[in-house]
Amino acid sequence: MIFQPAHLIFAAGTAVYLVIRAVFQRRAASGHKAVSHADLRDRLLVVLVGACQVGLPAVLMLTPWLDTAHYARPPALTWFGAPLLAGALWLFWRSHADLGVNWSVTLELDRDHALVTRGVYGRIRHPMYASFFAMALAQALLLDNWIAGWGALLAVGLLYRIRTPREEQMMLESFGDAYRAYMQRTGGVVPRAIPRS
Repeated sequence: MIFQPAHLIFAAGTAVYLVIRAVFQRRAASGHKAVSHADLRDRLLVVLVGACQVGLPAVLMLTPWLDTAHYARPPALTWFGAPLLAGALWLFWRSHADLGVNWSVTLELDRDHALVTRGVYGRIRHPMYASFFAMALAQALLLDNWIAGWGALLAVGLLYRIRTPREEQMMLESFGDAYRAYMQRTGGVVPRAIPRS
């Protein structure tokens, strides 16, 4: 089996992604959850994104099962995909670092949960989702397969569409006017050019 350079770049990025997630998941595991909106639907969405970000690319690189979905990818796309993946991984790490112990993989808040509005959260409310979108686009640029390359973009879009309204409602219920004001001055996954009044 011969691995393409773009596939190896993506695999290395995936390894970095998994290490970042493991480190911060371990740090956040000791928190006592005071609010939880984690349900089966939320957990299934997380599993779907993981399957599309990690599982499908692994199947592509290690088996012939997705060979029928290959297409001719211009090699120059690697020059766009690799830096995009690096930037996405930085944003993913920075999002976790800025949240610290306030991070949770599901819709949960700790007893001592703080509203974080500094760092990357000073410009956008959902930088971690922004990193997911950027990683998914990098995946599409680096993997020459309709299923393994583009599956994550669809899964992340579905996660964002379904989960974000519930997450923001949970934050509004917990932080009230402070979160409402935060929503006014920040964008969702893209910085707001002009804050709403």
